[in-house]
Amino acid sequence: MASLGATVVRLHETGGPEAMRVERLEIGEPGSGEVRLRQTAIGLNFIDTYHRSGLYPVGELPAILGSEAAGVVEAVGPAVDDFRVGDRVAYAMSLGAYASHRLIAAEKLVSLPESVSDHLAASIMLKGLTARYLVRRTKRLEGGQSVLVYAAAGGVGTLVCQWARALGAKVIGVVGSEAKAEIARGNGCHEVIVGTDRVAEGVLELTDGRGVDVVYDGVGKSTFDASLESLAKFGLLVTFGNASGPVEPLELLRLVPKCAYVTRPSLSPHVAERDDLLAATAELFTAVEDGTLRPPPPRLFDLEQAARAHRALEARETTGSSVLVPGLGDES
Repeated sequence: MASLGATVVRLHETGGPEAMRVERLEIGEPGSGEVRLRQTAIGLNFIDTYHRSGLYPVGELPAILGSEAAGVVEAVGPAVDDFRVGDRVAYAMSLGAYASHRLIAAEKLVSLPESVSDHLAASIMLKGLTARYLVRRTKRLEGGQSVLVYAAAGGVGTLVCQWARALGAKVIGVVGSEAKAEIARGNGCHEVIVGTDRVAEGVLELTDGRGVDVVYDGVGKSTFDASLESLAKFGLLVTFGNASGPVEPLELLRLVPKCAYVTRPSLSPHVAERDDLLAATAELFTAVEDGTLRPPPPRLFDLEQAARAHRALEARETTGSSVLVPGLGDES
């Protein structure tokens, strides 16, 4: 059996960005139902930092981080009928993406249309599919509704704001600086709140005391109370991330005054079945092609600079998406 040397970023113990190690591993031939990919672009996501820190355990260590990428099929194993050598493909929610090459189950892959570049695909698979379930499944947004979106200049936030605006919702964004406020306004926000110290007060001022129908909160612990206070009667609080840590246990009686709803969704159940994955990605790619979504060009880091990329992400130095590129060098 032939093997191939791959550059990978592995975690041997949980911790800070320095816990990640750049290593060389041998990648063998694909087994039944698998393909071998030459990965051209690897998505960087906040969930990667949760895996690295141990907040979301990845199982037995050492482990290769990363959950999404795009690339080219280099070899096809037995019982693979949907893909051929040379096909451009992408995937999300499959741990082991921080690698120049990898083996992966073919059922996890989707074909890329010509209009979607590898860098774009790696920047929107996980974030775009997340935005899709938030605005199309968790709450099917309609015209006349109002939403509050945290991190409105970030990777997921930008896409949620664009999609919500296209569906006719009034969009209020929350960002950390005036510079990010301008980005948020350019990506669908009708109004922007800078900082998280007066979010609820700002929302009530902007909605004449009513509150919003939906809050999309990927920050978690530090913003949960303000998110709940920002809801209108019968509003829905969607807490889908833990950038500030996991939300404390909720006393359900707190929901009574507004008859509020709270949900904690995740992407995995929405794409666990192949048919659901194909339907979701088809809707995502259509939204890109018809201009509903206008993802900004991602910031590029060399794969071997993964630690630097994590630091930038956690320090809120990035806007939009970031992508790791094997062999990029120091061009980022």
